[in-house]
Amino acid sequence: MAPSRALTRLTLLRRAPSSALRRYHSYDHPAPAGIFNASEQAILSAAYKHVPEHGFTQHALSLGARDAGYLDISTNVVPEGPFSLIRYHLVTQREALAPRREAIFSKDANAATTVPARVERLTWERLLGNRDVNHRWQEALAIMAQPSHVPASFHELALLADEIHFLAGDTSVDPSWYTKRGGLSVIYASSELFMTNDRSPGFGDTRAFLQRRLAEGGSLSNAVGGVTQWLGFTASAGVNVLRSKGVRI
Repeated sequence: MAPSRALTRLTLLRRAPSSALRRYHSYDHPAPAGIFNASEQAILSAAYKHVPEHGFTQHALSLGARDAGYLDISTNVVPEGPFSLIRYHLVTQREALAPRREAIFSKDANAATTVPARVERLTWERLLGNRDVNHRWQEALAIMAQPSHVPASFHELALLADEIHFLAGDTSVDPSWYTKRGGLSVIYASSELFMTNDRSPGFGDTRAFLQRRLAEGGSLSNAVGGVTQWLGFTASAGVNVLRSKGVRI
């Protein structure tokens, strides 16, 4: 997203009530259509309930199709297979942040004091969105690391970083606009991967890890560096999962 769009979003933030913060489009243009059509939405929302038990798998999709009243799950309905289920998780968890913005900040009086504090609080809230599927997330990362899925996966990561900064009230329109989002993308990805091995109560170790990385000012010199590190995280997780299943690398 270019700085010009950031200005549009800043204008919306100033003019719109808190209940309308999720509207990122211009008042002169309609909101963009969702990425899932009605059939995909029905199947994916039903299949998502089976993810904790069956993972982001074709089996979960088949169960979801059956629950949604479809006799068969075909590639014509959900063409990207299990990746569509992963993307459904990424999109719905990102979109859930805006309507809950005020409630999130009200939980912690310190969270609303500064932009960095709000960024940390929103990032932590998004990480908690993985809570129910955390034990399946390394499997998801293995799928996301496949070359055909990397562009869409990184696109969702970039959208999340932008969403968090927007909801946190970041008004920068200078070159730091890019470095902040590139840095947060890498910090989020590393925290998410750390969380998959976290067995501490309430994922407390993950939050401490996130706070350390943010305190280090982990912004990158440019977005290219963010892409490189993100690919490293997902590829590493993917290789580990494949090895754990006995696949020779």
